[in-house]
Order: sequence, then C-alpha cells, then structure tokens
Amino acid sequence: ENRRAFEMAMLKKVIVNGPTRWISPCRFLSLESSNHAFNRAAKILQRDGAARAMRAWRELSDSDIVDYDYFRLEIGKRLIDRLDDIKRDDGFPLALEVGAGSGVLHRLICSDDAIDGSGGIGGIRKLVQIDSSELMLKRDEDIPVEGSKRCGTFRLKADEETKLPFPDGTFDIVISSLSLHWVNELPSLFTDIKRVLKPDGCFIFSMVGGTSLPELRSSLVMAEMEREGGVSPHVGPFVELSDVGGLISGAGFNLPTIDVDTINMTYPNAMVLMEHLQRMGEANACVNRRPRTSADTFLASACLYDEMFKLEGNAGGEKDEVEASVQVIYAIGWSPHESQQKPDERGTATLKVGDMVEFTKLNS
Repeated sequence: ENRRAFEMAMLKKVIVNGPTRWISPCRFLSLESSNHAFNRAAKILQRDGAARAMRAWRELSDSDIVDYDYFRLEIGKRLIDRLDDIKRDDGFPLALEVGAGSGVLHRLICSDDAIDGSGGIGGIRKLVQIDSSELMLKRDEDIPVEGSKRCGTFRLKADEETKLPFPDGTFDIVISSLSLHWVNELPSLFTDIKRVLKPDGCFIFSMVGGTSLPELRSSLVMAEMEREGGVSPHVGPFVELSDVGGLISGAGFNLPTIDVDTINMTYPNAMVLMEHLQRMGEANACVNRRPRTSADTFLASACLYDEMFKLEGNAGGEKDEVEASVQVIYAIGWSPHESQQKPDERGTATLKVGDMVEFTKLNS
C-alpha cells in the first residue's frame, strides 16, 4: 500500500494534444533497464548542458573562464605518457578514441612528435573521435589545435553502448580516458573494441574506480538519512579495481597490465566541488536516484562535508579547504597475435618453486 501510494504521488496527469496521458516526472528513469546502473539518456542531457554552458560562457566573456577540463587534462597527460613507453616501429597510425568529449586527448597527442617515425605522440597520425554527446564532441571544434599537422582527426557521434560503426580490424589502437565509468554494458563494449582492433592492436584506457569521492558519498548519505529518512545513490557505482582484469581477459585481450592512482584535489568548499562536477558533465545519473534532491539535503551534506573533510589553512593565512579523492584505474590490453608472448605448456618446467626460493636465499 505504501509503495502504491508513493507511485501514485510520483505520477502527474497531463493533457497532451487532447488525449489524456500519465507520465512520471522522472520519466527518463523508465527508459533504462532495471539491470542497468546508469541512465544513459540523462547522462547525455547532462553532458549536452555542460557543453552548452561552456560555449555560452565563451560568447559572453573572453576572460575569467573556468576551464572545467582540468581533471581530464591531467589524467589525459598521464595516459598519453604511457604511449611513449610502448616501442613500436611504425607507432599506431590509425587510432579510435571512445568517449572523446571535447577533444582533450587529441590536443595532447598533437602537442609533441612521435619518438620514432612521424605523427603525434605514440606515432598516431589519424584519430577518430566518437562520443554519445554531439554537443560535447563539437564544443571546441572551432578552436585551433596547436600541432594539428601531426595528427588529423574526425568526429563522429556514436553511442558507446551500441555496436561500433566500423569494420573488423580497422584500428591500430583504441584509447579511452575517463568515459567508461558511465557505460552500463562494459563487457559488450570491450568485446566490440577487440573486434575493431587489428591483430596485435592496443587497447589503453583510464577510468574512474570504485573508491572515488568517498567524502561526497558519505556526506550525502548522512544528510539524506537525517533529512529524508532514507538514502538513494548519488556517487557511482563504479567498477572496482579487482574487476578490471576480468573485464579485459573476458573480452579476449592478452597481456593485460593494470595500475591505479589516487588523485587528491582541494576545493574551497563542498558546494564548489558539486558545481564543478555538474560543469564537467559528471552529475549523478544513477537509474535509482531520487527524481529531486531537496536544497535542505544539499545544504546539510555540504555542511557535513566542510566539517568532516576540511584541510586546515597554513600559517600563511590561506582559507580552509576541503579534500576530494578520485581513484583512477589505467589498463592496457592487446588483441591476440602469434608474435605475442605465451606461457609454456603445463609440466614443462625444469625447476620447482622451492628450489628457486633456496637459490634466492643463497644469493642474497
């Protein structure tokens, strides 16, 4: 009875072109399967809004524009630096970027020459950028890219959760930076990425990990429990580090390599943090989220955050700030090829593990 009363309270009767229809104020939630964690339609709207706001800001003012890509830029640099560690005679001439956003990785690839051969960093000479948000994808297309002669690009709107619109064995490398954490069907996407890669092709990505923003998560839970009498998802759920290896191997990639960073950032207060998340297009898009979180709950969570996670100002007189931590997972996988390293067959070993331990002790 209580559930029925709640459902009826959430419905709103409207008149559309004469006939009577019943729609829910949280109508976008009904578009997603109950097996999905994220509402993709809502996420596209959020990212479209973030791109539209940035373009409008640029048109109104040539100065004092906050660049909300600072986190993507930092993680993008760390990801692209890994390409220089991969020695390959011809580099990766043709690349695909999944979830390209405003083109941060393209600017980074164009920023320097390849160590060997031609093209930008990693020997990339052509980058195809795809994203589900067309406004975000084309947000900066009118801004010149320094070093663009090193690496050309082509932008294409495509949903990461549908089949990639490319033939089998098209690309030398597939890159993704901070976009996979909003994808529901990661196993399907990884399998499709392997399909479009050439043999011995590289899949390299960074993604937000499961222990990200614990400060914001706990503050919102405590505030919502006190003000609303219950909780709903606000942060995540994101993929855990322990699951990434299984996702890569399960899709058929070889030689997986995984590492992790924890990035600590500071903000004047919790409200500024939440504003930045919104301007980045990283607002809450969980399927089971509340259709509306009250201002009272937001104020309570901000006060809790500022009190529990503040960094004290130093003797120089700096104001108190709050801390936010984000876990970033980096991973590399390779599409199968006969030239890759393979383990020896079982039973072909000539030494026992115990013998190796004794040998190590004797030589230490």
